[in-house]
Amino acid sequence: MKNITVSVPDETYRQARIRAAQLDTSVSALVREFLEGLGGEESEFERRRLLQAEVLAEIGRFRASDRLSRDEVHERDALR
Repeated sequence: MKNITVSVPDETYRQARIRAAQLDTSVSALVREFLEGLGGEESEFERRRLLQAEVLAEIGRFRASDRLSRDEVHERDALR
């Protein structure tokens, strides 16, 4: 395990100590949890990127000729 030194404003440190006490943990544990979460965000990003690619592949290709005409749109509204 590596140790790091981080400089923060006094007020930020005070708020972090208060929050850590409320959660019955330490400031170090809060920072560790935050940093570990950064790695999870990358995997979340990758998951969403793959999902986007999957959805786009299912959609296929759009063409202007696939669009409804103005009259067709209003016909559909009249059926509701």
